[in-house]
Amino acid sequence: METIALWTTSIVLVGTSAFLFGMLVRSIVHERRDSGIRRIWRNFGLSLTFAALFLLSWGAQGLAEWSSFVQEQQAHGQAARFSEFWVAFGQSTLENWQSEFLQLFSFVVVSAVLIHHGSSESKDGTERIERSVNEIRTMLREAGLPSVGSGSASGSGSGSG
Repeated sequence: METIALWTTSIVLVGTSAFLFGMLVRSIVHERRDSGIRRIWRNFGLSLTFAALFLLSWGAQGLAEWSSFVQEQQAHGQAARFSEFWVAFGQSTLENWQSEFLQLFSFVVVSAVLIHHGSSESKDGTERIERSVNEIRTMLREAGLPSVGSGSASGSGSGSG
């Protein structure tokens, strides 16, 4: 049973991390190729910073847990085995990831369904903006000024709105 737990932990932790970092690298390579972006740090610094912070915090968590695990094993007169630590570390990591994914998923679903009036994340924000734009277009027409059509961003076209 210990071997199954060890392999499952390794596959899930390493697999999930490899998938996420692989997607990050794939996204950067794809974007650079399609848009000709040359500066990696300037254009992808946010993603790279969070990836580095993740690795640093995960490494720090591992070191802290290893120290605690060794002390606990010594207190019981047992030798600290890395395989036992890896399963315990995997369990705490996966519990943390599970709660974070649940929190994010809940926020996405609830904010897609419910409305908080005035919030830019709620679906009522777009309707309010469209109403305001239509009111401005109407005032421009009534004043005899050309209003900009929805397809023209330069301001030189005239549209009926």
